[in-house]
Amino acid sequence: MKRDARVLLIGIAYSGFIAFGLSSGLLGVAWPSMRASFGLSLDAVGTLLVAATAGSLLSSFSSGPIVSRIGAGRLLLVASVLMGVGLLGYSLAPTWWVLVLIGVLSGMGGGAMDAGMNTYFAANHSASLMNWLHACFGLGATLGPVVMTTVLNMGQSWRWGYVVAGILQGLLALSFGLTLPQWRLAGANSPEAHLRSSVDSVRTADTLRLPTVWLGIALFFVLTGVEGTAGQWPYTLFTEGRGVAPSAAGMWVSIFWGSLTVGRIVSGFVVDRLGVVSSARLGLIGVILGAACVWWNVTDGVGFLGLALIGFSLAPLFPLLISHTPRRLGAAHAPNAIGFQVAAAGLGLSLVPGLAGVLAESLGLEIIGPFLLLASIATFLLHEVIVSRRS
Repeated sequence: MKRDARVLLIGIAYSGFIAFGLSSGLLGVAWPSMRASFGLSLDAVGTLLVAATAGSLLSSFSSGPIVSRIGAGRLLLVASVLMGVGLLGYSLAPTWWVLVLIGVLSGMGGGAMDAGMNTYFAANHSASLMNWLHACFGLGATLGPVVMTTVLNMGQSWRWGYVVAGILQGLLALSFGLTLPQWRLAGANSPEAHLRSSVDSVRTADTLRLPTVWLGIALFFVLTGVEGTAGQWPYTLFTEGRGVAPSAAGMWVSIFWGSLTVGRIVSGFVVDRLGVVSSARLGLIGVILGAACVWWNVTDGVGFLGLALIGFSLAPLFPLLISHTPRRLGAAHAPNAIGFQVAAAGLGLSLVPGLAGVLAESLGLEIIGPFLLLASIATFLLHEVIVSRRS
């Protein structure tokens, strides 16, 4: 791929993940107004999240065969169209249940975008560029609440926030369409040729027969579960369990997400020097230490710093492990495996924090600390088993 074309595609990809993150960050701010529009209870948001998750799982799990049939470029084009239609559909939905159905469509687009872009970067680019791709998602997720807050402060309906996000997805779809022939996985004459063999000859069932694939699915399930739990529960733990002022607790939860984004930017500069395995080990050890600090909490400051350490240490892990998939399993199995891993990550983000909530309801909020620690240790052990099998 020529340098100018390569830079152009990377720019489109990074813009795409900013737009992807932005659309994901709208709901938290929009929900009170959305709930008032449809006359809903506080917990009705769970229905919409389940619908979006179901759509995401469906598309990400099947992304490998789709990439093999139509190529990464067409999958990304379809994904951006689905997301754009879904976001504009949110803005026009006349009833709550229509909006929930549209959530399935939007989720399918998001799952396809996530899996398709990760597959493309794993085959064509370095772990550093993969880290910066995911940093762009964090940047977008930070901008999403700002966009929706601005819309509401201007006295406009929450629907206009989704119009803005839908227009951005439309521009992204246009960009994919204009550059469609260039979105190819590494070919036989490229420096990355060793990452790819006969992708379209591998069936989903063939990939699922590999034990390492199932270990990878478990790893991504627990890893993103740790991330989801660390993002969801510390505010409640700090305020209701430890008597921390809401403003301070909210600030440190924001610092957690900020650390995640900053960590991905920083790791992009060092991961190629340290190597993927060493970088992942360091990150996982940092997560374990951070979780231990949240549990230990000899002072509030120790718990706060532990949460920030978890965010910074988690930062490179998802993109690193995704980018290493072609080398770990072979390029022929990589599109299928990455789709499975993204699907498992979606489940982990939903189910593991839910399990933490069930335990907190039964045993008290202080169970969150040891739960995070045990889940972090499990993630480390799964990674080491995968590395030993690779060796």
